[in-house]
Amino acid sequence: MFNIGASGQYTLGAFGALYCAIMLKLPWFVCLLVATILGGIWGAIPGFFKAYFNINEVITSIMFNWIGLYLVNELIYQNGTGPMYDVRNTRTLNLGKSAELSKALIPDFGLNKMFQTNSTTIAIFLAAAVAVLIWVILNKTTFGYELKAVGLNKSAARYAGINEKKNIILSMAIAGALAGFGAGLYYLSNVSQWNPLNSTSLPAMGFNGISVALLASSNPIGTIFSALFISHISVGGSFLSTKYYPTEISDLISGIIIYLCAFSMLFRGKIHALLFKNADKTNVNAEPAPAENKKEGK
Repeated sequence: MFNIGASGQYTLGAFGALYCAIMLKLPWFVCLLVATILGGIWGAIPGFFKAYFNINEVITSIMFNWIGLYLVNELIYQNGTGPMYDVRNTRTLNLGKSAELSKALIPDFGLNKMFQTNSTTIAIFLAAAVAVLIWVILNKTTFGYELKAVGLNKSAARYAGINEKKNIILSMAIAGALAGFGAGLYYLSNVSQWNPLNSTSLPAMGFNGISVALLASSNPIGTIFSALFISHISVGGSFLSTKYYPTEISDLISGIIIYLCAFSMLFRGKIHALLFKNADKTNVNAEPAPAENKKEGK
């Protein structure tokens, strides 16, 4: 399965985090939890259609991306009268401008002073911790084994007594929850505010996650480092002088990296098949052991 719906799940997560922060004035960890839950629900819907109706998850995910985007924009904007919307700045209310809303901000624990910024929080450590947690779940638990078994061969998993429908839905729900969690980390760090007027295209973060996962060969621990690498390219590209370099140069570099990653997996499979094919030929052509050696256990 391939989750193309991370952008929509990210959008719902952003809305959940901002709604809890601005309207309900809840602390940051509760806002983050709600963002994760909303993203998970939005991801579980394509998983449900895949599990019970065998509808391709790519198609439903893309549809729910746009449904989620326009739904969130409408809920926030409301013809310019939405309670979360700041007409002067054409964005959602700034969490850092109000003492009442500032408790929804993820704490920095002195990182802002250390790096001399205004938006450095512990979010990056929370993201890394979740990546480690996902690695533990996938590799050290029965639940993770079942998820991987269904992904490799759902028919064989069903024969082994694993509920493949439940695991298909859960895998998409977990993917959506992670996307919503990422959105919560971003907007609760007050890096930016949601702009419903300019948010007419899907958030790039959802698609960047695909390139990060491919570069890490779908290893949760590897995504920590591949995410930092892709982020440095993307952010660094925005600081290049447009007089000498087009702004799309960073996207070009990222695209080349992804193609090379895809080719490496292809070549790895071909080389693996070739090596095992030669090994099989060697075993077939090998001379059988003499009968007396077999009797003596040699």
